[in-house]
Amino acid sequence: MTQFIGKSVTRLDAAGKVTGQALYPGDINLPEQAFMKILFAGRPHAIVKKIETAKAEALPGVLAVFTAKDIPNNEYGLISSDQPVLCGPGSNKPYAERVRWIGDQVALVVAETEKIAAQARDLIEVEYEDLPVVTDMLAALEPDAPLLHPEKGSNVILRYRIRNGDVEAAFKQADVIVEGVYDTPMQEHAYLQPEAGLGYIDEAGRVTVIVGGQWTHEDQEQIAHALHLPLEQVRVIYPAIGGAFGGREDMSVQIVLALAAWRLQQRGIQRPVKIIWSREESMIGHHKRHPYHIKTRWGATKEGKLLAAEVELYADAGGYIYTSTKVQGNATLMCTGPYEIPNVKVDSVSVYTNNMVTGAFRGFGGPQGLFAAEQQMNKLAEQLGLDPVELRRRNLIKEGSLLSVGTPLPKGVSMGLVVEKCAERMDEIQQSRRSQPTAQAIQRGWGFACGFKNVGFSFGAPEQCSATIELHGKTEIERAVLHHAGAEVGQGSHTAFVQFAAEALNMPLETITLVASDTAVTASSGSVSASRMTFMAGNSIKGACAQALEQWAQGERPAIATFLYRPPATTPLDPETGKCDPNFSYGYVAQAVEAEVDTETGFVRLINVLCADDVGKAVNPQQVQGQIEGAVVQAAGYTLLENMIQRDGRLLTDKLSTYLIPTILDIPENVESIILEYADPIGPYGARGVGEMPFLPLAPAVTAAVHAATGVWFDEFPLTPERVLRGLGKLKD
Repeated sequence: MTQFIGKSVTRLDAAGKVTGQALYPGDINLPEQAFMKILFAGRPHAIVKKIETAKAEALPGVLAVFTAKDIPNNEYGLISSDQPVLCGPGSNKPYAERVRWIGDQVALVVAETEKIAAQARDLIEVEYEDLPVVTDMLAALEPDAPLLHPEKGSNVILRYRIRNGDVEAAFKQADVIVEGVYDTPMQEHAYLQPEAGLGYIDEAGRVTVIVGGQWTHEDQEQIAHALHLPLEQVRVIYPAIGGAFGGREDMSVQIVLALAAWRLQQRGIQRPVKIIWSREESMIGHHKRHPYHIKTRWGATKEGKLLAAEVELYADAGGYIYTSTKVQGNATLMCTGPYEIPNVKVDSVSVYTNNMVTGAFRGFGGPQGLFAAEQQMNKLAEQLGLDPVELRRRNLIKEGSLLSVGTPLPKGVSMGLVVEKCAERMDEIQQSRRSQPTAQAIQRGWGFACGFKNVGFSFGAPEQCSATIELHGKTEIERAVLHHAGAEVGQGSHTAFVQFAAEALNMPLETITLVASDTAVTASSGSVSASRMTFMAGNSIKGACAQALEQWAQGERPAIATFLYRPPATTPLDPETGKCDPNFSYGYVAQAVEAEVDTETGFVRLINVLCADDVGKAVNPQQVQGQIEGAVVQAAGYTLLENMIQRDGRLLTDKLSTYLIPTILDIPENVESIILEYADPIGPYGARGVGEMPFLPLAPAVTAAVHAATGVWFDEFPLTPERVLRGLGKLKD
C-alpha cells in the first residue's frame, strides 16, 4: 500500500499560481535590463540580398543591432541543424541567406526600452529577392517544384515504409473494402504564456537564459552550438511556464537572447536583455501541428475480421525539419490503429513547403494517423452492420499481439479492458435517457474511438533520465533535497517528483526540497514530451533514493546519489520493411462522445465526453483528471473551432480574434474521466504516461457522433458551422 503515490496532494505551485506570486519569464526583471525586438521575414520565400541597419543603430536609445554575421555557427535544429538562427548575408552558412517561411528571424534590436526597440526594428531596411512559393505539399513533390533547400535536391525530408504480409492477396479475400481520403488541419498551441525570457551573464561568467521550455539541457546544447561555446559556458533556467504542448520543444527566443547578452558583453556592455513576444509574434514565430493528407483502404471479412490496410500519409513540415521525422514515425505506426491487421502497407513522407513550420504538438502524429484509422473502423462497422464497439472487440491488440512493424507490444497491454470500461459507461448513460431534444433541427448521436500512445522517445532515439538525491541529518534523515531537471509546464510534474521521492524515502512531503530545471545544478532529464516525464522521472528518482538510502546505511553524511535511468532500447524503422521495436511502453485510451448538431446553423455541441485512460498508476489522481479534461478541451478546439487559414504562405489567422480557441462556453457540457490503473510492468509503481492519450481519439469520436446524428461522414475538420452546412448540402460553393 503506497503512502504518497495515488494521493491527490496539493500541487507545490498551487498557491503561487492562484495568488499571482509565481513568476513566469515575462514577469522577471533584472537591474539595468535592456529590451529586444525581432525582425521577422514576413514573407514565405526569398533571398535576403541586403540588410541596412544604420538608421536603426542611429536611433537614440539603441544599444545594438545584430544580424546573421554576428552568429559564430548560424544553425540549429532539434533533429537536424537545417535552420539559420538569423537569415541574411554575411553568415558562415550559405543557406542562411534564404528565408523559407514568414517566421524566419532576420535581425535583432536591443534598446533601452521595448518601445525604442520596436521603433528601431521598423527602421531596418531589407532588400529581398522573392522566390517562387510552394504551399501544396503534394505539388511540392513534383519534379519541377521550387526547392526550399536546393542543396538537398528535393523537398522530401524523409520517407518511411511498412511492408508486412501480402496486402494485395488479402484484399482479394476481403468481403468488404472501405477507402477513404482524410485531411487533418494545422493547430496553434495557444499556450497561456507567449514566448518570453531574459539573457544575461551570470556571476560565474556563463551566458545564462531564463526562459520557458521543455528540455533545459537541449536548450543549453542548441545555444552552445550556435554560439560556438563550451557547454559549461551556457546556463538555462526555467521559472514558471505557462503551458507547452510541444510548442516549446524547439527554439524560439533561447538562442537570440543568449546571442544578445553575449555580444553586448563583448562590446563592453554587460546588461540583461529581455524579450516578450506579443500573441501575434507568438503565432507567427513558432511551429504548429502538422497537417496531414491521408489516403487509405482497409479490407475485412463479413464476420468483421480485419485482413489488410494500405495507407499513404503526407505531412506538411513547412520550411524546416523541426521534429517532423519523429512525428512522422508516430503517424506511420498509429495510422492502422490499435488493431491486429496481418497485412499492412504504409508509405509516409514529410515534405518541405513555404507554409508555417510544423513540429511537436500533443500526440505527436498520433491524432492525425488515428483519425484516419478510426474513421475507417467506424465506416467498416456501418458497412458490415456491426456495432462499432463490437467490431473493435474482434480486432483489438492484446498481450502478445504483433504491431504493423512486425514486433510484439511491450507487456501490459490493456486496450481491451479500456474499451470495455468506456463502452459500459456509454451504455449506462444511453439506457438512462428518457427523452431526446424536441427541436426538429437538433439531432444527437454517439460516436466511439480508441487508440494507444507511446510513452517515451521512439524509434531508436536515445532515452535516459537523471535524478540526484541528498539526504541530510545526523543520526536520522531529517530532510532530503531532490535535484531534477524535468520541466513543470503546468501539468504538475514537480508535485509528482516530490511524491515519488517521499514514497521511495518514506518521508513526509514537507521534508523534501526540490531543486529543478537549472542546467547548473541538475543533470539532464530529457524532454517533457512524449508522455514520458512521469514514467522516466519516477524511475530515476526511485533509483537515486535507493542508492542514497544505501549510502546512508553505510554511514555517509550527507548521502548523495545520482541515478541515471535507461529504459529498454527502441530501434528505428527498417528502411525497406519498417520492422522495428518502436517503443518500450504505451498508454491506452477509449472515448465515447455524444454530440448535438443543429442542422439549421451547422453548430456542433459536445454533450458528453467519456474518456477512459489506463494510466498504470495515478500518481496524483486530481492531476490526472486535469490532464484528461485539459486534453479533451484542447482536442475539442482542434476538432470544432481552430481553423488556421494561410494564403500563399502568409498566415491570415494570426490573432485570437481570428483564430478561435475554446472558451468556457465552448467546452463539452460533461467530461467524465474514467481513470484505470492496470500497472505497466516497468513503470514506477506501475505508472504510465497520460498527457497525450486523451487527445488522440476525440476527433474521430466526434465525427462518428455527427454521422450518427446526421448520416453524413466528415473526412476533414475542424467541423466549423460552414463545413457542417456544406456537408449537409445546405450551403453551396
